[in-house]
Amino acid sequence: MMKWAELIDQNIEEIAALDAIDAGKLYHRVKAIEIPSAANTIRYYAGAADKIHGEVSPSLAAGCTMVLKPAEQTPLSALFYAHLAKLAGIPDGVLNVVPGFGQIAGAAISSHMDIDKVSFTGSTEVGREIMQAAARSNLKTVSLELGGKSPLLIFDDADVDKAVELALLGVVYNKGEICVAGSRVFVQEGIYDEFEKKLVEKAKAWVVGDPFDPKVQQGPQVDKKQFEKILSYIEHGKREGATLLTGGNRVGNKGYYIEPTIFSNVKEDMLIAQDEIFGPVMALMKFKTMEEAIKSANNTRYGLAAGIVTKSLDTANTVSRSIRAGIIWINCYFAFGNDIPYGGYKMSGFGREFGMEALYKYLQVKSVVTPIYNSPWL
Repeated sequence: MMKWAELIDQNIEEIAALDAIDAGKLYHRVKAIEIPSAANTIRYYAGAADKIHGEVSPSLAAGCTMVLKPAEQTPLSALFYAHLAKLAGIPDGVLNVVPGFGQIAGAAISSHMDIDKVSFTGSTEVGREIMQAAARSNLKTVSLELGGKSPLLIFDDADVDKAVELALLGVVYNKGEICVAGSRVFVQEGIYDEFEKKLVEKAKAWVVGDPFDPKVQQGPQVDKKQFEKILSYIEHGKREGATLLTGGNRVGNKGYYIEPTIFSNVKEDMLIAQDEIFGPVMALMKFKTMEEAIKSANNTRYGLAAGIVTKSLDTANTVSRSIRAGIIWINCYFAFGNDIPYGGYKMSGFGREFGMEALYKYLQVKSVVTPIYNSPWL
């Protein structure tokens, strides 16, 4: 596995190009952050042998063979990673990449009688189908990292410029196609007007375009279907009476580019405040008290992540303990790490990625008991 990580580092430009072409990810950001993170995760789990008593990234480190079905829209980098795994000496049959559509390849995996465990990242709707297939087949265990509608709570004592930076990045990173996107932003009324003004200015200056251009800050949506879905949610927000502060349109007449979009005067029961849009669309809301903010943050069927921006340790502690989400970021966002378990509450799923917690779901406990006759301790 260490050799595999080394090969990933050596081929970082090709992998970054594949992700930019296939998924619209920003080439420079993938190269600088996401691919090195993948290699470091493999190294982390490669060193897990002495931590799990002889088993040697989580499923492979736990000694399992693996069938990986990437999303049908973005199979290229997964296939290249598998190629590098083979070059690293991982035996044939240990890591198997099977591209295909979810209704065919994914369904076959979920219902297969010889597969003991399924780990899925995707929509809540598909997660339900996987659980049903697992139950109907061999009762295989399932872990799910599903949708999110994550809240970002910004209090009156926050550094407004920092809060604006975190809020915008939280919803436009990877063009909003990320499960933990901070798509619901709640700002305390004392700084709301200043925050809104600066946020809109920053969003209007955001550069959308070719993901290979180092000056670009946001690439295209992954495909036409997702592009049209996002635009339909924007139209729905307008019809429901939310105020469109900026954005809401496609960029140019080629490709699937969408402007960073911010709605204000959003009511919590509006579709744009309840559904995971999976695009660069923010619902901006105002609150008075901490109690009101906590209640609004938890007013969602999801519970994947949340952010808090405040200078008060008491506020940070109280709010972080009160929000039902699997990871809470205080004065930061998208702060992942190999030692930080990450996963969902409620309809965001169950099970954890990263850390030793991610290994345990690929292990089973077996008790073996034998009597020792003629022992002086019996």
